[in-house]
Amino acid sequence: MRLDRAVDAYLRHVSIERGLSEHTVSAYRRDLSGYLAWLAERGVDESTQVTPALVGEFIADRASAQPAPAASSLARLQSSVRGLHRFLVREGIEAEDPTGRLRPPKAPRRLPKALTIEQVERLLDASGPAPADAPAGELIGVRDRALLELLYATGARVSEIVQLDVDDVGHGEALRVRGKGSKERIVPVGSYARAAIDAYLTRVRPELSRRGRATPKLFLGARGAPLSRQSTWLIIRDAAARADLTAHVSPHTLRHSFATHLLQGGADVRVVQEMLGHASVSTTQIYTHVTVDALRDVYATSHPRAR
Repeated sequence: MRLDRAVDAYLRHVSIERGLSEHTVSAYRRDLSGYLAWLAERGVDESTQVTPALVGEFIADRASAQPAPAASSLARLQSSVRGLHRFLVREGIEAEDPTGRLRPPKAPRRLPKALTIEQVERLLDASGPAPADAPAGELIGVRDRALLELLYATGARVSEIVQLDVDDVGHGEALRVRGKGSKERIVPVGSYARAAIDAYLTRVRPELSRRGRATPKLFLGARGAPLSRQSTWLIIRDAAARADLTAHVSPHTLRHSFATHLLQGGADVRVVQEMLGHASVSTTQIYTHVTVDALRDVYATSHPRAR
């Protein structure tokens, strides 16, 4: 089978049948485009021509590139290539998988960076006025405050937040989130986020909606179109600058802070796992290392015989 057709079929499979997000599919597409271009330079354009030696050479070539790719990027590249060839074997297109002996690199275990509670409060205050303090006619600030309050209150991924419809919010104390693989989960929403969302829905969204085409999406841009992931990142970056937060702050920083603060407050790790939408509790347990480090710091500074 021609490799370009094989890639198209694989991307349709992961998008439609596996329900992977548009962001993930785009990453696979970039990885596999580079893979096909590398193979084409060597005169390989049919899946039957791909050998284990070629795959190993491709990965080694990418690993030795300058500047050196991050271990996580290299691991994702290997996953993309392996997924393609395994798909061809499962579909009966190829008899053997040339990536069968390929082993992913070990990515360094990085502790997620979380903000302190005081820093989160500064960030939220810098994003826009609290509902009770918002002046008449204030639109974007009220929207941004609601957006950041919801990100921190739920720990949802930015891709999950921008995909929310108005009906997903409802008027209760929980939020319905569609995560990876289109899996739904229910996450509680605190009173601060609830008040910010209610203010946005009643005072801001109707005006923004009139500026664009009708859409059920919860968060809208200044022209009435659904808010994008990139716009959300810029909103958070600008709020962080106004709050004088020198550390890198992204939508994922709020997710990390959500999990860390829950565990510091005594939440069970499996409850946090459910709210984050992690398939395995081992993914959530990385946050326990953060809280253990905090406990060590408190012990070292507080106990009379710690030193």
